[in-house]
Amino acid sequence: MTLGRTFKLAAATLIAAWVGAALAEERGLLHRCWTPETLAGTSGELKPVRSHGGLDLAALRQEPLPNISPVPQELRGSIRSVELPSGEKLIALTFDLCETSGTVAGYDGRIVDLLRAQGVKATFFASGKWMETHAERTAQLLADPNFELGAHGLRHVNMAKLKGASLKDEIVLTEAAYVRARKSLLARQCAVPEPNGPHLPEHMNLMRFPFGTCSPAALAAVAEHGQVAIQWDVITGDPDPRRSARAIADTILKKVHPGAIVVAHANGRGKKTADALALAIPKLKEEGYGFVTVSELLQAGEPVIAANCYLERPRGTTRVARLSRRKTHGLLSIFGPSN
Repeated sequence: MTLGRTFKLAAATLIAAWVGAALAEERGLLHRCWTPETLAGTSGELKPVRSHGGLDLAALRQEPLPNISPVPQELRGSIRSVELPSGEKLIALTFDLCETSGTVAGYDGRIVDLLRAQGVKATFFASGKWMETHAERTAQLLADPNFELGAHGLRHVNMAKLKGASLKDEIVLTEAAYVRARKSLLARQCAVPEPNGPHLPEHMNLMRFPFGTCSPAALAAVAEHGQVAIQWDVITGDPDPRRSARAIADTILKKVHPGAIVVAHANGRGKKTADALALAIPKLKEEGYGFVTVSELLQAGEPVIAANCYLERPRGTTRVARLSRRKTHGLLSIFGPSN
């Protein structure tokens, strides 16, 4: 059986399961604007391709941005996980949508289809360039109430080495790409059947540094722009083509814990990520875990914050933020009330 046929059969199975669940719910923005067939991923979107086209930086620079308040001091730093109250078993699955200059990255619809079929919430960290080259998929992720979008830099460069205007561009122009995507979605006729239209965040509240690296200047710049820096503490290693789906799933199941933030990829770099999630998610559900977005996870407990960014181990002081009343005020000011 060819890869294309295998992909289509798998997608059809997932769509059928998802449609059955969706029919029991009130039709929302996602289902008003797209059919299950147009939402389903395709094999042709998986692989990154070379591209000599560039970003329209002039258009991004001209995009009006909303007023954004800086992140409160107690939430500054690199958040790796969340300490939850006893008995709470929540985790956040996160997927990076990286895209560099000279390449149009992929879109792994197998992952998104699976999450929708399983009713699993997730957070996607998208680069500004990825949002610009994947406008329709960006709109779909925005419209899905189970997903949230966070920033991942403009062109997936090492922001620890940037300063001044270059650093600002990576943050502000990524925000501009999000604002453009949001505005385009809300302008669609399917998005405004009611007077005020659907509620979508006006700006990106979360940021994940490319390569998991940052500097004090980058951390400060992101916080001043109103974005909470999100790291991870469970690494799937899914870009490694030698890792089997079983190995990735076993890593998740072994290392996961209440309050964990799991990092994976949905830009075609995670070769076996979808198959691994198909193994891991049912088992995690059996173990009593619930799936939430990163924003919801932050509101559920106390963030574990490192002074620096890191890959596997913090290179600076790590602390659990004891925010008490300030935590509630600070988080609500950024993310709004929890659902």
